[in-house]
Amino acid sequence: MKERLLVRVVRTMVLIAVVVVSIFETGCRRTDVRDFEVSIPKLTSDKEVIVRQALARFGGVDKGSIKFDQKSKKLILKYDSMQLAKKNIEIAIAKAGLEANGVTPSSVGAEAK
Repeated sequence: MKERLLVRVVRTMVLIAVVVVSIFETGCRRTDVRDFEVSIPKLTSDKEVIVRQALARFGGVDKGSIKFDQKSKKLILKYDSMQLAKKNIEIAIAKAGLEANGVTPSSVGAEAK
């Protein structure tokens, strides 16, 4: 009788452990990679370096995905929204002296380039 009870308790504990582990494994996202398009009205080929340097400190930006479209004055990239927000990217570019999606250098205390 005691053995049956012990077996039942052990089975219940194992079941609870499996449920808890599965909740933690599937319930939390680790990455959420998204595309982002940034309008940079004063974008020129020589200012691409400034933008790359501004984004270099962010681990959540996929550096290999950074592309510039000179014709439309846009930056296209992939970023992990679990690590940083779009606004972080816009502010970093504005702090580097370029307007980004309407965020101006003056609005973040920087000088325009």
